[in-house]
Amino acid sequence: MSNEKSFSKQNFKSDEPDRDLYTTSQMRERALNAAIVGANIEHGYEEYLAIFDAFYGDEIEASSENADKPIRGKDRVRSLLGNLLYPVHVMAEIGGLIVTIRATEIAGDVAGETHSAWTAEFVGISGRTNTVSWRVFRRWNGSRVAYEYHYDQQQKGGPLTSTDLSFNDATPAPQFGRPS
Repeated sequence: MSNEKSFSKQNFKSDEPDRDLYTTSQMRERALNAAIVGANIEHGYEEYLAIFDAFYGDEIEASSENADKPIRGKDRVRSLLGNLLYPVHVMAEIGGLIVTIRATEIAGDVAGETHSAWTAEFVGISGRTNTVSWRVFRRWNGSRVAYEYHYDQQQKGGPLTSTDLSFNDATPAPQFGRPS
């Protein structure tokens, strides 16, 4: 019984609220990044939207070093995300594009703020590769992302073209004649 009591949540309460906020945001960051990396764009883009819904606040503000102004509100950011993910899903599911996403945590020391480095590698059926990398700064409000900023964006390799995808090999839809 004494062991059970010694490991209860009550014994882990802290008088340092910043430490709790720091730990919580780091744990949520790891969970978010793992969910994104674990999703499979070939099976659909809806899983990414579900991750977004679960981790991002209604008043999310997203921006990047290349954006003129930030995008505010969950609906607007979700729409932008869907518009980005849908064509990637189609190219992966139908066109044979292989998409690999990696995330690396960047150590930080501010409670409620996290940084991570991302790499997305796109490999066409031709073997040509395009690699995009960037860094993400997130500010957390409790368990939800309140602000996200993308920076240090880099691209290696040229754009993939129709010769890098297998759309021409897709099975055509069956043709049905008119009923007599």
